[in-house]
Amino acid sequence: MNFAALVEPIYLLSAILFVVGLKRLQSPATARAGNGLAALAMLLAIVATFADQEILPWTGILIGIVLGGSIGGIAARFVEMTSMPQLVGIFNAFGGGASALVAVAEFVASPAVGLSTPGITIMIGTLIGGVTFSGSFIAFAKLQELMTGNPIILPGQNLLSALLLLSVLTLGAATLGVFGEGDPLILFYAFCGLSLLLGILLVIPIGGADMPVVISLLNSYSGLAASAAGFVIGNMVLIISGALVGAAGLILTQLMCKGMNRSLANVAFGGFGGSASVDRADIGQRPVRSADAEGAAAELGYVNSVVVVPGYGLAVAQAQHELRKVGDLLEDRGVDVRYAIHPVAGRMPGHMNVLLAEADVSYDKLYDLDEINDDFVNTDAVLIVGANDVVNPAARDPDSVITGMPILDVDRARRVIVMKRSLSPGFAGIDNDLFYLENTLMFFGDAKASMSDLVREIRELA
Repeated sequence: MNFAALVEPIYLLSAILFVVGLKRLQSPATARAGNGLAALAMLLAIVATFADQEILPWTGILIGIVLGGSIGGIAARFVEMTSMPQLVGIFNAFGGGASALVAVAEFVASPAVGLSTPGITIMIGTLIGGVTFSGSFIAFAKLQELMTGNPIILPGQNLLSALLLLSVLTLGAATLGVFGEGDPLILFYAFCGLSLLLGILLVIPIGGADMPVVISLLNSYSGLAASAAGFVIGNMVLIISGALVGAAGLILTQLMCKGMNRSLANVAFGGFGGSASVDRADIGQRPVRSADAEGAAAELGYVNSVVVVPGYGLAVAQAQHELRKVGDLLEDRGVDVRYAIHPVAGRMPGHMNVLLAEADVSYDKLYDLDEINDDFVNTDAVLIVGANDVVNPAARDPDSVITGMPILDVDRARRVIVMKRSLSPGFAGIDNDLFYLENTLMFFGDAKASMSDLVREIRELA
């Protein structure tokens, strides 16, 4: 059997599966199947490439599949939802690093490639891959709190980054012989080092509030790096898959920026987010109205409509299953229960959707900001679980640091119940005016324990 004749059809099938898989990611109901199709597409492409190029024997390919699948399965099984953004950051880093290594290997094999299409492609793949690799690990360190989540802004930060980018481009041109003779390998290694440094400098000035945007942007970078690697080695399926990931990442980044009412340039160069960005002296100094589980149950159990707003605190407490029980009990009492999802709630795009799907909350009960915002004025009660900045009315204040950020207008409901450990600020580092309004009750405590108490009290309602 001539396996080489099957390679192109397998690549075509892989490309189709990538497109279909990406299409199915549009809906939470089909996202898992879409992800599986994309994974199958990548598996087919990898096996076909290894077998066609005779890089490894079939036994070696099988061992690689088993090892890689085991590592991925263990990570998927044991990494908690609160750590998913960090895991995505590491995956972005590995993807960018792998693409950069492909380009590096090609250049080392042919250092005299010169100013040509292959040479330029190698430089582009190395640059994007290197920036993605180092930048993603910085994002991981910030999210994992291995380093401060506050913006780290060096003197002349933006000018320094611009000069470094110019130096990288100049060094890349020198490596390809634009400025005359020189040892291409030494110049190329310096080019690789500066590319890694550029990735670090581009991410350290970005604060915790913007990490969801950074994660999606770095995901786009990893796709572009993979596409560039495809051009380097002439692999069509790698070009297609990388382009799809890159385009999807850019679209998602744009949507995330829209959800924060900020431009990508403002995210990249604004140094926004983290506790150092504002004066915290007055946070939590105003009086609030508190409620316990019994009072919250009474507020929720005798109304017609409730909207639940989940946030990162829900993920931290792993209280999504208890929250679903609350929703089911309220529905048994005839209450209309819906869930409002802000586009930047949590630490990565779609964080809350995945969290609620894990608890088997029906997809048709999830509403995004544009779909539900006008309904809050007619809503009897809103239950906020761990959300902060995305429900802060300060966004309507022209003097606030989150001015113009689209928020869920929960303060316009008749009653608001906020489940939170304390009055501490969110990622933006500012006080939340919602906590002090007359129609707001603060239900302090761990979300999971408090939700369990709430379940018990609702069951005991007449």
